[in-house]
Amino acid sequence: MGPINQTLGEYSELFMLLAAGTYVIAFLAFAWDMATSGKTAQRDASRLAEAGSKAGTTAAAKVPSIAVPAMAGGAESATTSDAEGTSDGGSRVAPSHESPAPPALAPATPAPATPAPGRGAPGRGASGRAAVADGGLAYAARRNAARVGVALSILGLAIHVAGVVTRGIAAGRVPWGNMYEFCTTGALLVTAVFLITLIKRDLRFLGTFVLGLVVVMMVAAAVAFWTPVGHLVPALQSYWLVIHVSIAVLSSALFTITFSMAVLQLVQSRREAKIAAGGLDNGGFMRLVPSALTLETLSYRINTIAFVGWTLTVMFGAIWAEKAWGRFWGWDTKEVWSFVIWVVYAAYLHARATRGWTGTRAAWLGIVGYVCIIVNFTVVNIYFTGLHSYGGVSAG
Repeated sequence: MGPINQTLGEYSELFMLLAAGTYVIAFLAFAWDMATSGKTAQRDASRLAEAGSKAGTTAAAKVPSIAVPAMAGGAESATTSDAEGTSDGGSRVAPSHESPAPPALAPATPAPATPAPGRGAPGRGASGRAAVADGGLAYAARRNAARVGVALSILGLAIHVAGVVTRGIAAGRVPWGNMYEFCTTGALLVTAVFLITLIKRDLRFLGTFVLGLVVVMMVAAAVAFWTPVGHLVPALQSYWLVIHVSIAVLSSALFTITFSMAVLQLVQSRREAKIAAGGLDNGGFMRLVPSALTLETLSYRINTIAFVGWTLTVMFGAIWAEKAWGRFWGWDTKEVWSFVIWVVYAAYLHARATRGWTGTRAAWLGIVGYVCIIVNFTVVNIYFTGLHSYGGVSAG
């Protein structure tokens, strides 16, 4: 192993600080988009509903009532309007030698206003349906704040890549050998996955939540997990570090995205149920979010990919353990929690596919799985000793 380049290590920390600052501004831009676009969507829906109501009333008022005169020698004369007939079925029979009085015109009944498709009355969904974004997640409205957030996220990602690369060059190895490096690399992949999905799908509604988690990860890395650049301990000096930890970081990044979607799914599901029951719709921002079913379907697909990655993580970890310690499985605390995570997400996929666990139950199960990932990374690494712990700094 070569000497540590401390200068590059300092540059790496500077890049990490700049990336974190850029992510904070991007987070604020997405938060501004969430606040302003949500209010705009709700205001526009109210205006459309009011315009539709006025248009319906005006059109109904302009439709003349149709009077049906009594036929000569007929039994009855009936008066009808375009809404309903008269309550007694018609007028009485007039004597044949008298001129029947002209039938009175019944007042027209205004037709009910028809709200615009996907928009209900102010504060309510049309026919009990909540107004949501396009289920195909296609780009529609031009939201300047969201565009700024995406641009800043790309800039932050570029700076972040520079920080991770310089860290690796300074240490002369892959830059994910301890909790600090695992956390910073994980934040990088979360941002990268989010931005890649934006190429064809409008997931900007996730920006506030994803960038918020990225900022938390960067702050935690700098404050709680900071480790000076250095060489790996002998147990980690293996090519299995590249294979095992890289897949674990990528899988965790995907689980982070689906965690954000599961939280939004719960909020959207509650909103949809409230509107279906006739309640008021106060969630302006949620109009920019697709339906709970769309969120659930997309998160299920991503969780499937992430689960495959986590399965490989456990498998390759066992192979690495046999190479390093002479056994595939030893019930070490880290190994146990990695298996717990695998079991929870396996139960999620199995229950949703075969047992009909859809909706909020599936979302909660996905959230439980992500909580297990957080416990595995923080509590287990810091407070439990084992073969995977190295003075409070773990390989992840």
